[in-house]
Amino acid sequence: MFPRLGNSVGLLLGACAMAAAVAAGPAWGQEAEAHPGAPQLALMGTIPIYWGEAAGFDELVNGDAHRHWARAALEQEFELVPLDFLSAEALAGKSFLMMAQPRALAPEENVALDAWVRDGGKLLLFVDPMMTGHSRFSLGDRRRPMDVALLSPILAHWGLELQFDDQQEAGLAMLDHFAVEVPVNLPGEFVPVEDRFECVVSGEGILAHCALDAGEVLALADAALLDLAGPHQGAPEALHMLTSHLFGPFGDEWGNARHEHGKTGDQAQNPHENHGHGDHGESASPP
Repeated sequence: MFPRLGNSVGLLLGACAMAAAVAAGPAWGQEAEAHPGAPQLALMGTIPIYWGEAAGFDELVNGDAHRHWARAALEQEFELVPLDFLSAEALAGKSFLMMAQPRALAPEENVALDAWVRDGGKLLLFVDPMMTGHSRFSLGDRRRPMDVALLSPILAHWGLELQFDDQQEAGLAMLDHFAVEVPVNLPGEFVPVEDRFECVVSGEGILAHCALDAGEVLALADAALLDLAGPHQGAPEALHMLTSHLFGPFGDEWGNARHEHGKTGDQAQNPHENHGHGDHGESASPP
């Protein structure tokens, strides 16, 4: 039986967010204005992508927190909006959400998330049954990312069961997914619930793509791709592939906006074109 470990780093950092933004001064504004017109991506989870791994308020304000490599990668294409709690109000107006090893959700959060997805929201979910990434905080420390995923209720509601083989060999491996290598380490396996057909499972059970009314969920049963100590080989390309598949293409407006703000050559190109994906509103297909 896996230990149940709590994590309240999101609550701590969320409470400090406004003060930190003021204390940090112009740097925060500069990050927010890096790509005017970029689509918003709401971000939630115990993997510290947005705030970095901070021991406390002082490290956050002073900029001493270990920054996560994925933040800069995501901000090349999105305006990131960190969330601490899922509610209809928090998700209102958001089209895209990424959850990276989230804490256990409260019942009302499960209801709000399900309603948001079914109303057209698109969720990229990293849910790892046995986290392997390095953290400066020891087991049991509430600032540490969740070591074991605790999302069974919402996964079951969507027709998925997350299983874990505790006899598998530990170590980083590469999952070849449509010619893109996805780094994994002790991954779980998604198994569709009997007589449920909302989700298509692929990639040796590590990926699941679910069509839920008007919305979609793309889930990975592993989070090694988002290791703080990374990026591992292939991780930035894999993250781009996943966001492009689910959230893109964004159309000419975003590409033109980047060009108008001084981008040229490859930088001015729509980051999601030439990936072979259909219209933004198309129904889910195997990832």
